[in-house]
Amino acid sequence: MDLILEGIKQAISLLFTLDPEVLGITWLSLAVSGAATGISLIFGMSVGTTVALTEFPGKRFVISLINTGMGLPPVVVGLFVSIFLWRNGPLGFMEILYTPTAIVLAQAIIATPIVMGITLAAIQHLPRNLRLQILALGATRLQMVWMLMKEAKLPLLAAVMAGFGGVISEVGASIMVGGNIKGYTRVLTTATVMETGKGNFDIAIALGIILLLLAFAINSLLTAIQQQQRPR
Repeated sequence: MDLILEGIKQAISLLFTLDPEVLGITWLSLAVSGAATGISLIFGMSVGTTVALTEFPGKRFVISLINTGMGLPPVVVGLFVSIFLWRNGPLGFMEILYTPTAIVLAQAIIATPIVMGITLAAIQHLPRNLRLQILALGATRLQMVWMLMKEAKLPLLAAVMAGFGGVISEVGASIMVGGNIKGYTRVLTTATVMETGKGNFDIAIALGIILLLLAFAINSLLTAIQQQQRPR
């Protein structure tokens, strides 16, 4: 109990003294996870909506793959991204291994199936006749898709929260592709693991609390937006 209290004191101290290293780590965590979430929204919502609205052979198999991807182990993603970005790998010429860009790439791969799966379920859950009614009113297919996404905006905002939550708390892939380099690729999760391994539990608890506060602040903002859009 004393250790936890000491961690809380450390967290308060690090926050209110505006420790430069902690601020840098916190900002990098937010920037990397925010970028990865943004990429996952572009690909995840596009593919999820397309699969939901299109009939084709093997659709159930594709949906099964998407649902499986929602539970993709981060360490597996980290392994394959590392192999591809290694100097002798297919993408080694890019020279981005052990950089924030590599972390964004790995986290985007983790978040995309999550966003894709929730988007797919949200669009499929809409009444089937709704799209026909929209098209009957003279809307183009693109306008129809946009109106369907507006109708499903509550679960789609949940997809944003789920995608962000999946990457801001991720550690395995970030260590493997980022290297946990001080002042360059060290984020809150990897820093917490490092301090725990060194036996600095008070600092690890402090970093963990800061991570929880950051996740809570972002999700509170998204929840406020979501609940404002909720039908009365």
